[in-house]
Amino acid sequence: MHKRRNALLAGLMGLMAQWSGAAWADHTHSRIPEGQKLAPWAVYYSDKAPLERFRAFNLLVLDSLYHPPLPPLADAGKLLLGYISLGEVEQHRDHYAAVKAEGILMQENENWPGSFFVDVRDKRWTKRVVEELIPDILHAGFHGLFLDTLDNPGHLESSDPTKYAGMRDAAARMIHTIRLHYPHMPIMLNRAYDLLPLVGDAVDMALGESVRADYNFQTKTYQMVEETDYVWQVNQLKSAAKQFPHLKLFTLDYWDPQDKAGITRIYQQQRAQGFIPSVATVELDRIIDEPR
Repeated sequence: MHKRRNALLAGLMGLMAQWSGAAWADHTHSRIPEGQKLAPWAVYYSDKAPLERFRAFNLLVLDSLYHPPLPPLADAGKLLLGYISLGEVEQHRDHYAAVKAEGILMQENENWPGSFFVDVRDKRWTKRVVEELIPDILHAGFHGLFLDTLDNPGHLESSDPTKYAGMRDAAARMIHTIRLHYPHMPIMLNRAYDLLPLVGDAVDMALGESVRADYNFQTKTYQMVEETDYVWQVNQLKSAAKQFPHLKLFTLDYWDPQDKAGITRIYQQQRAQGFIPSVATVELDRIIDEPR
């Protein structure tokens, strides 16, 4: 999961107003199974933790390649979402070479070496996602998807509207194409606040990442998000839920696992906003229990 601080937050604020009357918005019902508990929940991108470490969680976002055994978790009633990066392709993914050969990879993400932006406007990418990548995830035993890196298309289009024209609309079409082919599959969308007005009907869960707290890679410290950024993200999530009442709102914040009091405060603040919170380390390779 990518923790970029969006350099274009101010610009996106203006875009929200332009997209308030989105097409496709039919305010659909949720695809989350009836009676499925969602909290507590966690994100974990490794296969090292023993199964008993997941006993307390009802929803798990796991890496689609490196994950604990899925059948026992599913049998225990947990909702399992498999990670898929739709705005970037990482070199360690099995499909990297094929996508590179198609010529639809763009520049490397300077914040994440080895991960390359993908041109979501190219229909070959959507075809691969729908016909290959998603079936692989579902066949592995996941119930649904966690969509990541879809804040990239809007970021690129804002940075160069001519070169990257149509990236946002293409990203939205991709999500709706996924929903068309998988009508009953639960989907969580990470950030991509500029897309939510367009695709809120096609997803079931909206995640705000680094809403209250984040990790500073320059200082190598955890820190609270600036208040203006925090308020803006809170408003984006709440606006999405107002437009699409079926949406469940989640937050994932990053904090020092040794600071139990700090973790508790983050949980309290996010629950007070009506969110379903989780707190993790930036590496997402440890399970951090909520202090009791």
